[in-house]
Amino acid sequence: MSLNIEEKKAIVAEVSAQVADAQAIIVAEYRGMEVGQMTQLRAKTRESGIYFRVIKNSLVRRAVADTPYAGLAKHMVGPLAYGISSDPVAAAKVLHEFSKDNEKFVIKAGAMGENVMTFEDVKALAALPSRDELLSKLMGTMQAPVAKFVRTLNEVPTKFVRCLAAVRDSKSS
Repeated sequence: MSLNIEEKKAIVAEVSAQVADAQAIIVAEYRGMEVGQMTQLRAKTRESGIYFRVIKNSLVRRAVADTPYAGLAKHMVGPLAYGISSDPVAAAKVLHEFSKDNEKFVIKAGAMGENVMTFEDVKALAALPSRDELLSKLMGTMQAPVAKFVRTLNEVPTKFVRCLAAVRDSKSS
């Protein structure tokens, strides 16, 4: 079923809006995948907040034409699915994990801004901790000195009370 010009413009506008907010775009070939597998992948990407869609390559080329992701255009050949996310690690992680379990889902390329990534680069990006993990580690690191300082300040009155208790015990016996 062919799309008319208005539908094509709407798709290009939708993809352009997603690309404007994107930190990463992952391009993967899905040749030979079953519908059930694709449905599972769509559910995983939806949970992670990733815009995942199978779109005609020519429409995506138009959507990324004047953006930093224009370098991806040379990789847009064949039946491709696009994962667009504002969290680059989440997109790489979800799509890479799925590609490990499904050999028919092959990551072709990716991009973070003007940097076009190969499969190996996407794999390395997927190995990084997620944004939430990094924020929790940062907060733990920032909180540790304060917590240690509070424990140190608390130790002075605690030692004083122990000393008084020891003096009391020695006088009572």
